[in-house]
Amino acid sequence: MKTETENKSGRVLVIAGSDSGGGAGIQADIKAIMAMGGYAMTAVTAITVQNTMGVHDVHPIPIKTVISQMRVCLADIGADAIKTGMLGRADLVEHAAETLDELAKDTPRIIDPVMVATSGDRLIDRRAVESIASLLIPGAALVTPNAPEAEILTGKSVDGVNGQRRAAEALLKRGATGALVKGGHIPGNPVVDVLQTVNGEWIFESARISTTSTHGTGCTLASAISARIALGVDTQEAVETARDYLHRAISEAKGFGNGHGPVHHGWPVNLQDER
Repeated sequence: MKTETENKSGRVLVIAGSDSGGGAGIQADIKAIMAMGGYAMTAVTAITVQNTMGVHDVHPIPIKTVISQMRVCLADIGADAIKTGMLGRADLVEHAAETLDELAKDTPRIIDPVMVATSGDRLIDRRAVESIASLLIPGAALVTPNAPEAEILTGKSVDGVNGQRRAAEALLKRGATGALVKGGHIPGNPVVDVLQTVNGEWIFESARISTTSTHGTGCTLASAISARIALGVDTQEAVETARDYLHRAISEAKGFGNGHGPVHHGWPVNLQDER
């Protein structure tokens, strides 16, 4: 009989927006999941008119269409992990949460609470933040906010490791089983990320890379983690592997565009198959 880990086949359903520039959103999610050895499916929530200079327009997808994408993928292919990105609207969060509870209640959920683009463009409204906090964070396998997002979600000041710890603790109290509070927005070198789960705490450090090619780093990291979890890897190891992948992807960035350029998702990755 196969173990639970051996039964994991790397299927990730991503519920997020599309980035026409290819650096973030669904495009980054697919690239990162494939690099980590997973299989990506998508439920597109919005089409953005976007490049490295910013978000120029957003066209939301009808909620019925988003939910239909989720339903047909889960009914036919199934999923070993769910990853959420830009949701944008409270009513979409509510319908998505209801659908996941119905069709994928026991599937690990990695919640990337996308609120603001790297360029500074706001991508979500207050009611949607409240819906994410009340409907998606409880029961999540992992929540992956950066420092500003963690402050919005928890009301805690996040200006260093102690603040990251307090925010992570607050997210666990909200019902998540894991919280990765990222430190990329906090000044200083190295960059410090704090992971807390119901099993303990881990501190990750990496040298800060001086670059403008940081578009989509949050999407990329959360999706890379999701793929590893979908392959049966535990959260701490998934985070460590995904961080190493992202750090290399930033350092190998091609410098595309005139603003915040994308990372290099496709640098040669040679991961040992852990299924």
